[in-house]
Amino acid sequence: MEPERPFCGQVFSVSELNGVIKQMLEGVFAGIFVEGEISNLREAASGHIYFDLKDKNGILAAVLFKGYGWRFAQMLEEGLSVRVLGDVSCYAKQGRYQLVVKSVEPLSRGKLFLEFEKLKQKLAAEGLFDERRKKPIPPFPHRIGVVTSPTGAAVRDILSVLRRRSPNLEVVVAPVLVQGDEAAAQIAQAIADFNRFAPRMDVLLVGRGGGSMEDLWAFNEEPVARAIAASQIPVISCVGHEIDFTIADFVADLRAPTPSAAAELVVKNSQNTRETVHQFTRRMAQAVSILYERAARRLESALACPVFKDPSVLTREREQRVDELTLSMQALAKDAYHRFESRFSAAQNKLAALNPQAVLKRGYSITRNAQGQIISQVLQTREQETIYIQVKDGTIRAEVK
Repeated sequence: MEPERPFCGQVFSVSELNGVIKQMLEGVFAGIFVEGEISNLREAASGHIYFDLKDKNGILAAVLFKGYGWRFAQMLEEGLSVRVLGDVSCYAKQGRYQLVVKSVEPLSRGKLFLEFEKLKQKLAAEGLFDERRKKPIPPFPHRIGVVTSPTGAAVRDILSVLRRRSPNLEVVVAPVLVQGDEAAAQIAQAIADFNRFAPRMDVLLVGRGGGSMEDLWAFNEEPVARAIAASQIPVISCVGHEIDFTIADFVADLRAPTPSAAAELVVKNSQNTRETVHQFTRRMAQAVSILYERAARRLESALACPVFKDPSVLTREREQRVDELTLSMQALAKDAYHRFESRFSAAQNKLAALNPQAVLKRGYSITRNAQGQIISQVLQTREQETIYIQVKDGTIRAEVK
């Protein structure tokens, strides 16, 4: 018996067909349970949580709207096996069906997640995540190595940021697979080659754009982790989106949330330095302009001064001042001379009064013995001793009786 085809021959617009499918799906697959492993978990700015439910043979898009999400957001993890309750719906605008989740029940952690945790614990025990072994990122790099897919969005984002922010940088891209069985080996080899054969790089960017846990798995493999740890060149890991974490992120010297953010981090100091130089240049130009305006105003004021109209005004004033100072100095000198002359006369009179000759002129005499000693008492003489008496006009020789 031929199956019923109620819409056979009917013409639909795209939006009409999507609307019919939406009604059919929402009416039939409502309140169903679906089991699978969470993959490609992400939260939108709106607060809605999007993820994929996958098993060995398929993937189903799922959304946990904000109204339900607050109760289950903390338990949702990449790689977690869950049983969810929800309704199948169609996002008519894109013609894509999805499971609208209303509750989540954890079952067990997925295989990939367990492998991730096992390797993470192993490398942590070896000290590969230790902050003390991490190398500083050069503040002003000149040559940058990039390990990523040559055709992905990551390399375009990185090159776009570097060209815009620091066009003089030398960038060397090592093209590798970033997904699939051979990806990890190629990534590890590219890091090793940069360290051995390429011109010395200042820093390496290792990563790719976003994706599910399976898409990013190459950066969770041990060869990549050990290649990053062995690198003598500082490594910035930039894998996926901000919510994605890989083993490479823990081993790398620095983790960037996205490839474009890694490029921003690399040239951050150079960009800040250029901006600082531009700011100083603008401030210097403003300062010079202000100084020029002030000098111009001072010049205008000076030119308006009477001295520039009649320069003799300035010299006449100076000449008068010289005359005043000269007369003042002459007066001071004359006064000082008279004071000195008066003091000199007084000193002369004092000296004259103290002069022994002056005393002798007044009728006094000075008596000395033969040794020249002055005799002031009779007891200082002996009978028949010769003495000398000095008077105004000479000396008298006498004998004591």
